[in-house]
Amino acid sequence: MAATGAELPITTTRLVLRRLVPGDAPAVTRLVNDYSVAGNLARVPFPYSEELARKWIGSAAEQIESGDAFHLAVTLEGQLVGCVGLSLRRNALPEIGYWIGPKFWGQGLASEAAAGLLEWAQKHLGITEVEASALTDNLASQAVLRRLGFSQTGTGVQQFLSRNRNMPVVMFRRVAAAIPLPAPKPILLVVACALLDGDGRILLAQRPEGKSMAGLWEFPGGKLDPGETPEAALIRELREELGIETQEACLSPLFFASHSYAKFHLLMPLYICRKWEGRAVAKEGQALDWVRPDKLRDYPMPPADIPLVALLRDFL
Repeated sequence: MAATGAELPITTTRLVLRRLVPGDAPAVTRLVNDYSVAGNLARVPFPYSEELARKWIGSAAEQIESGDAFHLAVTLEGQLVGCVGLSLRRNALPEIGYWIGPKFWGQGLASEAAAGLLEWAQKHLGITEVEASALTDNLASQAVLRRLGFSQTGTGVQQFLSRNRNMPVVMFRRVAAAIPLPAPKPILLVVACALLDGDGRILLAQRPEGKSMAGLWEFPGGKLDPGETPEAALIRELREELGIETQEACLSPLFFASHSYAKFHLLMPLYICRKWEGRAVAKEGQALDWVRPDKLRDYPMPPADIPLVALLRDFL
């Protein structure tokens, strides 16, 4: 749970939650030095001075570096509108708190800021259980907590510096659902071949219109059918795509590509073949071109094929 806040700031739909800086002191003072704000905050005296704001901002920076607390400025379109904080307490659950200046009430900013910090804390600190409290007559703050998934756990009494006395509060707790792990991508196994003719040229095929990545050039080959070996699949693909026949003994494995696409992870062994029967012709509407190794990079290729070009050029 030791974090330095290197992952800050936090961006939500409308807000940026960032570190407080000394230049925020006047805005913090102006917003907090309003009894409708300070009167609902247990640890804030009233009236509130800019000197206190500067000291608190300095302390907030130290706590972020030590990982003891994360008190952040809530900004809307670059303007500071409030603060949100998470305190990591010894022998107690982390506690969240927040305030928004009265001018910005009624826009759901407290809920959005607190939700952003809670999500960040779960992702980066592994915190899933958090406590909070609100004055018994602060129905707006209680509503925010309930919207965030907090449940009331009881009542208590806390000292409020702004009121110079103990006040009754409602206690809340939230247990977040575990963040689901991303579903693993299926692995797609395809096989490809570098056909090398007597002049040292390699055959490339252009993907025709109607196929994914149309217009890109690639090494001939394709997907394995169920139960096929890579060599058997390549022999079949060369026959279907190009009308040529070869044998397993004529196929030598060279390299393989491993590339993650949006919906699958591609694993593609590349073979070299120097001997086959027949003349390669386009049987599936694709364009063909025999290319010298030092010219391969001039042909736009799918991302998985590109690393193979340098390896193949150096090999040949």
